[in-house]
Amino acid sequence: MSFPPRRPSRPVLRRRRRGAALPTILILVGVVIAVMVGARITADVWWFDELGFLSTFTTKLWLQIVLFVVGGGLLAAAVAVSLTIGYRSRPVYAPVSTEQAGLDRYRESLEPLRRVVVIVLSVAAGLFGGSVAMSRWQTLLLWWNRVDFGTKDEQFQMDQGFYVFSLPWFTFLVSFLTAAVVLAGIGGLAAHYLYGGLRLSGGGDRTTRAARIHLASLAAAFLLLRAVGYWLDRYEVMTSSSGYVTGVVGPTYTDANAVLPAKAILALIAIVVALLFVAAAVGSSWRLPAIGTGLLVVSAIAIGGIYPWAVQKFQVTPNRQSLESDFVKKNIDATRDAYDLSDVEVSDYAANTTATQGQLSADAQTIPSVRLLDPAVVGEAFQQTQGQRGYYKFGDTLDVDRYATESGTQDAVVAARELNLAGLAPNQRTWVNEHTIYTHGYGVVVAQGNSRAPDGSPSYLEANVPTTGDLGLDQPRIYFGEGTTDYSVVGGKDNEIDYPDGSATGFATTQYDGSGGVAVGNLLQKLVYGLKFGDQNLLLSSSVTADSKILYDRTPRERVEKVAPWLTMDGDAYPSIVDGRVVWILDGYTTSSSFPYAAATELGDATTDALTQSQGSSVQALQDRTVNYVRNSVKATVDAYTGKVSLYEWDDTDPVLKAWMKAFPDAVKPLADVDESLMQHLRYPQDMFKVQREVLEKYHVTDPSSFLTGQDFWNVPADPTVEVPTGATRPKQPPYYLTLAMPDQQEPTFSLTTTYVPASNANTSGTQVLRGFVAVDSNAGAETGVKNAGYGKIRLLELPQSTTINGPVQIQNNINSDTAVADQVRLLTLGGGSTVKYGNLLTLPVGGGLLYVEPIYAQSTGDNSFPRLSRVVAVFGDTIAIDTTLDGALKKVFGGNAGATAGDAGTAPSTGATPTGTPTAGATGTPTGSPTGSPTTGDPATELQQALNTAKQAIQDSSAALAAGDFTKYGEAQQRLTAAVNDASAAQNRLEGGDGSSPSASPSSSAAPPDPTGTPTP
Repeated sequence: MSFPPRRPSRPVLRRRRRGAALPTILILVGVVIAVMVGARITADVWWFDELGFLSTFTTKLWLQIVLFVVGGGLLAAAVAVSLTIGYRSRPVYAPVSTEQAGLDRYRESLEPLRRVVVIVLSVAAGLFGGSVAMSRWQTLLLWWNRVDFGTKDEQFQMDQGFYVFSLPWFTFLVSFLTAAVVLAGIGGLAAHYLYGGLRLSGGGDRTTRAARIHLASLAAAFLLLRAVGYWLDRYEVMTSSSGYVTGVVGPTYTDANAVLPAKAILALIAIVVALLFVAAAVGSSWRLPAIGTGLLVVSAIAIGGIYPWAVQKFQVTPNRQSLESDFVKKNIDATRDAYDLSDVEVSDYAANTTATQGQLSADAQTIPSVRLLDPAVVGEAFQQTQGQRGYYKFGDTLDVDRYATESGTQDAVVAARELNLAGLAPNQRTWVNEHTIYTHGYGVVVAQGNSRAPDGSPSYLEANVPTTGDLGLDQPRIYFGEGTTDYSVVGGKDNEIDYPDGSATGFATTQYDGSGGVAVGNLLQKLVYGLKFGDQNLLLSSSVTADSKILYDRTPRERVEKVAPWLTMDGDAYPSIVDGRVVWILDGYTTSSSFPYAAATELGDATTDALTQSQGSSVQALQDRTVNYVRNSVKATVDAYTGKVSLYEWDDTDPVLKAWMKAFPDAVKPLADVDESLMQHLRYPQDMFKVQREVLEKYHVTDPSSFLTGQDFWNVPADPTVEVPTGATRPKQPPYYLTLAMPDQQEPTFSLTTTYVPASNANTSGTQVLRGFVAVDSNAGAETGVKNAGYGKIRLLELPQSTTINGPVQIQNNINSDTAVADQVRLLTLGGGSTVKYGNLLTLPVGGGLLYVEPIYAQSTGDNSFPRLSRVVAVFGDTIAIDTTLDGALKKVFGGNAGATAGDAGTAPSTGATPTGTPTAGATGTPTGSPTGSPTTGDPATELQQALNTAKQAIQDSSAALAAGDFTKYGEAQQRLTAAVNDASAAQNRLEGGDGSSPSASPSSSAAPPDPTGTPTP
């Protein structure tokens, strides 16, 4: 028996065992990432639960997870399926050609890694798609909870809510699906080309049947989506600017009569071409879809571009006023509605420029409320007089509020005495000190806005440590504040430093017993927060006990933004005393960028001014993004002791807020929950007003023809008191809180004000004439749950173009060049021992004209010095006066009798009595002598030199006393300095006038006199 020869056995190939190192490393990395993410999510759950906003966090979290999974899965699946189809439908035998021969080596190299490549590309697409989809959770939530605005647009008769809530979501869906189809198409093209299903050269069919069906189907899907996109573009015209009319949003004549029909035609053509691709999928020729695609491209150029250009060029441009007026009118009306400017009350104001005696008699209630303290300047004074210790700090820019006193409600400058860990000595910067001992600030300092102490420092209504005053502050401790950015552990075994006192230890202690904070006593809690903050001391320190709590995310704005991420928060949180507690008050805005016809505004640009650009300022500009709808819909509070966040519905007519309240039903409390104590401290928000005033620069013009010419557009003036490098652009003047009565008001009310100058002259120094003055009623009310009827009323005074009223920049130039002002500035800077700071230049529509008031501060150059309110300048028309008090300056401006009293005469340094109604010598009057002043010799030159010597010595003594902490000697030295300045002023007046009769108020002169001390004259 014979057998066939056996086939030689194949050599046994042993598969190389993969090493365990790489999988182990990947697993460990995954575990670490999971633990870190889990720790952060767990900490957030505990944090939101403690504040009562857990449902807000979980709603957002689950929605983001769902969007990430769905969006990421869609893009990953699109790429993976397309690549897989391209591979599996490859021809059994690749066509023989030079092209395919060149691809063979790529196929061979890719084959061992093909699955890995597909997975990597799909995962990358999925991560991209998931992150994009996840970021649109607010868009989805608004669409899901949409409500009607109740008003329809004139073009499509669609409710405005469609554009705000639905259109953004539909547009995103179309663009996202288009991206999925495009990525799938790119993957399909690459796979078919690599494996021979698609050829660029050679005879016969260039594509296999499978490749043709696959690619044609994707092309058809893309074109159908493009058709939907063209159709939605018709609605997008309602919320965008086509550029045919500069600055106008919404359809213009060309848009309505050329662009909108073109979009509809292109959508129809795209559908037809998509059907041609479907036909190509079942047929065998690419000719018809190729022709259709060319037709679509030509149509897009001709119908979508050339035709609208021709209509604009040959029909609209020659007849611009008549054809565009109706469309511009829609833009004006919608823009004013979108920014809550529909009810602006406009009045012509023919301002008087001549000052006469008794002219302010009708404004006797307004003048005593003129705020003399500048919140942007007196921060140093607060720090030096009320800082107490280095570990306390006030903001550089303080806030303006109102408080009821025995003499009535007064404007006040307020600041919280917050914790400042940077003020600790280096040897005190230990973990225990920074996180368990020094945990909080102490007290709110409140100074009267319209007066000062005799030495020029603020006059306090509430101050000191422990706190004293009549404002009813029962819980002064500040655990949550603008400067508190690090976490603290409270309630453990360590006593916290409460405030400095006269005890043997030098300080009183306390332990936190508030409801705020998250428990951090057990091992799991310590581990979670140790991972969150990357701090092992939370696990190892014996200071962290079973009763400990951790306080973090402690700034008011941060806390509100975290519990209400759908709000845009105002850049200035301010502290108030409410029901005996320190409460931070913030304003929240609902915004949209899809309001039909409304002009867009860049929030960052609109809210940037001299305050936000100041280094260290606590006033911040809003995030730089574009919106065309804003409402101040929410008032928010943060308790400085417990950190409790409360949101109150402020605008119950806002549809955007209604949608968010549907999405988060328990987040916002009704207006009825705002008690009277809180209501008295609510005010009109600065950032809302900044946005509105920028919109009003153009949209105070309501006549379409005038709007098209642009001749009456305005600008907010530059702040003339800010020092900037030579050639640099000055920032905008900030709005100012003032209590005043507009010409149509019977009584003064707390208001927020600004001025306007012509846009054509906005950057021309010295020619910024005043064109408008705006005030908004900022008094929210004093009853529980009831807004003041006038709150939010905007009043605009338009000055006739036929008159010339100096604007802030011109007024400041005139002040700087006035001889009487220059004399006083010289006296304040005697021997270079002091510097001068100009405070905010306030504008008030009183006396039938416009009164400017500017405080001037003097600050010695010694250590621990601070700005002291030393002089006040008043300007009416061309008349300028300076005095130590506003009362004195007004008397000089109005011929010795202003007709109203500011009430600050008793708070300024004594300058000698001047009879009422009698013109005074120079800027401060003729002094009657001082017990600490220079002796009278009869020779004014000798008296002047003696006064200068005395002043220099007093300045040196003041600096030495401050350095030694001897405030008694400091006060004595300041009294001698004040008396010496007064004596020098009198001697200077006698030298210049011979008999002391130099005018008390003078028209602005062209230049300041030379300074004999060598100190530059402002």
